[in-house]
Amino acid sequence: MNGHGPVRRPVSASEGRIAVELAGRTVLVTGASKGIGAEIVRAVGAAGATVIAHCRSDRAGAEAALSAVPPERRYILQADQADPRAMDALWRDALALAPRIDVVVLNAAVFLNTGGIEDDLDAWETAWETQWRVNVAAPTRLMKHAVNHFVGAGGGVLVTMSSWTAQRGAGSPKTVAYAASKAAVRAAAQTVARHYAKAGVLSYIVAPGVVRTQMSVDAAAVAGGEAQVTAGLAMGEWVPPEELGELVAFLATGRVRHLTGATIDVNGASYLR
Repeated sequence: MNGHGPVRRPVSASEGRIAVELAGRTVLVTGASKGIGAEIVRAVGAAGATVIAHCRSDRAGAEAALSAVPPERRYILQADQADPRAMDALWRDALALAPRIDVVVLNAAVFLNTGGIEDDLDAWETAWETQWRVNVAAPTRLMKHAVNHFVGAGGGVLVTMSSWTAQRGAGSPKTVAYAASKAAVRAAAQTVARHYAKAGVLSYIVAPGVVRTQMSVDAAAVAGGEAQVTAGLAMGEWVPPEELGELVAFLATGRVRHLTGATIDVNGASYLR
């Protein structure tokens, strides 16, 4: 990738184009051992990318997500995102594996269903401090490393996973800190888009709604239960995480350059802006 985006190749089928455009690219994905992160790993790996999958401790989960990726195109790095400084070592280790990283997907996050408006101050402080470190301080620290790398390399793609709660607010007063953290990381990614577009850095934000992951199951538990949450969805179903994997693989190509800075809602028409 250069300052003008990825080189276009005359491939007719959409999937074929993604595969061609990601071949030879290296993609770093955080939180890759389960849920959305695992599907992103599968999708970009299937599209020909070399994948560096980050996890905290679930190495087996990351290995499962990478199982279909050829051994020469897959790596696993472990780091605890609860310590934002661990992102420095993660980035150094990633560069040791692949001196040129083309795409960084900031996916790892934590969701706490306590510490809300009506909870005690101890729970409140734990919720805010934990989710701030994991959902904001750590990914933005990795974002800083990635953007500086992209600028020096002539371009790159950043995909930041936010949430529809960043736009519409949390579905429960217990999860106010989570919603705020997802809004904060979105704002950071938008700032990157505005100020580094001329350097060839593309920054996309993805805002999922209710996705069929354990995190959404936990969120539903404090929002009236799964049946009640599902009843409020326009399609009457949760978003399959593989759809997010396919979307991120497309964004990783950088094909639609002028989409940079956009927040892409994936919620089945349940929340329209």
